[in-house]
Amino acid sequence: MTLAQLCLLVACLLPIGCAGLAKSKGFGKRRRDGGFDNHQPREWLAGLQGWQARANAAQANSWEALPVFIAGLFVAHQNQAAQATVDALAVAFVACRLVFIGLYVADKASLRSLVWITGLGACVALFFVR
Repeated sequence: MTLAQLCLLVACLLPIGCAGLAKSKGFGKRRRDGGFDNHQPREWLAGLQGWQARANAAQANSWEALPVFIAGLFVAHQNQAAQATVDALAVAFVACRLVFIGLYVADKASLRSLVWITGLGACVALFFVR
């Protein structure tokens, strides 16, 4: 497994981690006591406030960012790009996503946007590496 492939696996799991953060408010509580409602999960998540609501938004954004990363890795592979370069860009993307999630949860909107752009740049670069 290449480092880029490992990064792909991590990127695929990041939204699930964000979901766990968002739902953590309801862990250990019964549904009638405000615990997570697996019967109506979207409605329950829509009622979140504060950092848990931002973690849920980070989950959605993580799913949205994933296709561009996957496509970039695919194109880089098709172009037989240097593996070290592909690995470096994949690590950069995952690092940006981790920082992005942390900044999203911490409500650092402007800095979060800069990190998002950097991560997108890493994905776009994957389309052009040789």
